[in-house]
Amino acid sequence: MKQTPTDLEQITATTLGHYNSVAEDFREGTRDHDVSQNIDALLRHIQGTAPFSILDFGCGPGRDLQTFTRLGHVAVGLDGAEKFAQMAREDSGCEVWCQDFLKLDLPAERFDGIFANAVLFHVPLQELPRVLGQLHGTLKPGGVLFSSNPRGDNREGWNGPRYGSYHDLEAWRGLLTAAGFVELEHYYRPAGLPREQQPWLASVWRKSA
Repeated sequence: MKQTPTDLEQITATTLGHYNSVAEDFREGTRDHDVSQNIDALLRHIQGTAPFSILDFGCGPGRDLQTFTRLGHVAVGLDGAEKFAQMAREDSGCEVWCQDFLKLDLPAERFDGIFANAVLFHVPLQELPRVLGQLHGTLKPGGVLFSSNPRGDNREGWNGPRYGSYHDLEAWRGLLTAAGFVELEHYYRPAGLPREQQPWLASVWRKSA
C-alpha cells in the first residue's frame, strides 16, 4: 500500500521524536561501539589522495565524525534529529546539517565518501530509490558509499517508536544497482560469529561513471 504524504510525515515525526527524547542516553550507550571495521571498509575503497571529504549520513551524536577527523579527513555530519545535530557539532567541531532524510538538500558531487552506518533502514522503501539517488548525486565521480543496516526479510513497519525497512542482500543489491552503484564488497556483523548471530548487513558501493 502506497504511503501518503501524511503517512510519511508521521513516520518522520515519530521516529525523530523518539531519537530526540533519548538523545543523551543514546550518546552514552553508543559511545564505545567499535565500528572501525566499517570505517576501514569505506576508506580503503576511496580512490585518490587523502584527506578525503566524508559525509557522515545519520551521524547521530557525532562519535564517528570525531574518528574521521582524528584520521585527518574532512567530515560533515547530517542528521534529522535536532538534538543529535547539536551534540555532533559540539562534540566534534565539524559542520553538521540538520535535514529530514525525506527532504534532503545536498550539494552536487561534493564528497569522496558517504558513511551511512545504521541509518538507511529508517527510510521507507517507497522513498528509498529517491534518497539513494540523492546520495549518488552528492558523491564525486567514482565516490564510495558505505551502508550498514539490520538485515531482514524485506518487510517494513514500526519497531516500537521507530520505523524501519529491513532488507536482505539481494533486495539491497537491487536497490543500490538501480540507483547507479556498483558493489565493492559486503559482510555481516559482528565479525567472527555464526550468521544467525550477525544481525547487521554491511556493504560498500562505488558511484558508477
